[in-house]
Formats: sequence, structure tokens, C-alpha cells
Amino acid sequence: MASLRAHLGAWMVRRNVRNRLGTMQDVGRIRAVLNGVTFPDPAGVRYAPGSLGGVPGEWVRPASGDGPRLFYLHGGGFVACSARTHRPVTGGLAQRGLTLFVPDYRLAPEHPFPAALEDALAAWTAFAAEGPGVVAGDSAGGNLALLLMIAARDRGLPLPRAAALFSPATDLAKTDGSRVSNARRDAMFDPVAVARLLPLYLGGTDPADPAVSPLRADLSGLPPLLFHVGEREILRDDSVLMAEKARAAGVEAAAEIFPVVPHVWQFAHSMVPEARRSLDTAASFLKRHAGADTVSV
Repeated sequence: MASLRAHLGAWMVRRNVRNRLGTMQDVGRIRAVLNGVTFPDPAGVRYAPGSLGGVPGEWVRPASGDGPRLFYLHGGGFVACSARTHRPVTGGLAQRGLTLFVPDYRLAPEHPFPAALEDALAAWTAFAAEGPGVVAGDSAGGNLALLLMIAARDRGLPLPRAAALFSPATDLAKTDGSRVSNARRDAMFDPVAVARLLPLYLGGTDPADPAVSPLRADLSGLPPLLFHVGEREILRDDSVLMAEKARAAGVEAAAEIFPVVPHVWQFAHSMVPEARRSLDTAASFLKRHAGADTVSV
């Protein structure tokens, strides 16, 4: 049963985000809305600018010492957000004992596909050269995290030991299933508006191409995967079907569906118990596969 705070959070997202995004054809408006979603930076966390593989970003570390290494790719519809906007999530993971690098990959429409993926690969290659790590990402960043692992496998680059994906977009060509059944229930996104946004990122690439839609790719050989998604999200099936296909390919994969919560509800972990539980579970999963079992909160 969902908490009262989950219901309140979904209502606030519908009012303050979905209703303001409109038709999602104005990038300036999208950036103003998504970049303006503010939560306090989590306490007891150290933030420092950095660069890996020529890609700028931010290191996010626990207050005392360093923990298992996590490479985090932020969401934002491929056109918005940054390491700075995602501190509520990345700082929450650092509070739970992980040390993160969050690249500020290039954004569309100024830099359409494959710029973001190229930046992710460059930063990951440098990150992995310093030692083993795990990967996580949300929404568009979850898409990039999955594509990163597929590209790393195909290029013979080091793979992460595990990955946690929060409401990732895994099939950019999908128009059925939860895209239809949750069209009115999703607190953040109108699927028609999202479809209008995608060409700005794709730059002429077919949305059904496995190069941009990991659900349509060969998933064999990937590390353990954990998916968290909201039951009312238009992207619900992206996680459920991705986990199913991964298991069919011999990959350890699980998808947990949370009732009521809005897209990437992990931002609200200071207020919403379902968000705390998601970060607790994801951090425990990542640390276990990275070789550290203790979760500090």
C-alpha cells in the first residue's frame, strides 16, 4: 500500500511538472521546468567538480572516506538536467556509502545522438581504468547506462559489476502497453508530448534502432540488473520487459514496481518512504555486487 506522502508527491509532480511541460516542443521551457525541480542537497556529502575522459562532471562522496565506486548517468529527457540538478539522488546514494562520478554529458538538440553516449563511454573508460565499479542511471540516463554496457561489451571494454536503473527509457519506438494504459495516470509525462521531444535527441536515427533502444538489442553477457519503476508510469513496461528479456538472455535481472509514485521519485527520499526504500535497496544491491555489503544511512 502506498504512503500518503507518495500520493501527495504524485499530485505535486502533476501540478508543478506535467502541467508546466506542456507539449514539450520548447526546449527552453523543458529546461526551465526540469532544471528548476529543487530539493535540498543531502547532508553529510562532499561534492567536487571533476573530469574523466575529457568529460566534465562531479564527484559525490560520503562525508568520511570513500565507498564502492558508482558511475551515475543523470536523466532529463536527453535535453536537460546535470550532475548538479541530480544531487538529491546522487547525494542520497553517497549517504548510503557509495562514491560517485556523474558526467555532464552533452545535451540535445545542440548535440544529438550519439554525443551523449560517446561522452558516457569516454568517461566510463577512464572511470573503469581506475578500478572496478558499478553503474546506475535514471530515465534518459538509464537508457544511456544500458547502452553504455552494451557498447562496452561489444568493444571489449570493462563492464560494471552491476547496474541499477530508475525508470529507464528502454524502447524509444514503443507506443503501446503502458504508454497507452498510463497516459492519463502518469504524474509527469504525456506520451504524445514525449514522442514530440524524441526527434530533438535522435537527429534522424530510427527510434527502433537498437543503438538507441536497448530493449531491442542483444542483452547477453550483461552484469546483474535491478530496475525500479512506478506502476503508473508510461515507462513502466520499459523496465518490466527489459528485465524479462535480460533474464531470457541469461542475465540476472529483477524489476520492482512501486505503486502511486511519480517518475524518478527517488528525488524525494528526504520526504517519501518509498523513495528511501528504493535508494536503500539499490545501494545495497550495488554494494553487494561491488563487494561491500554494509549500507550506511
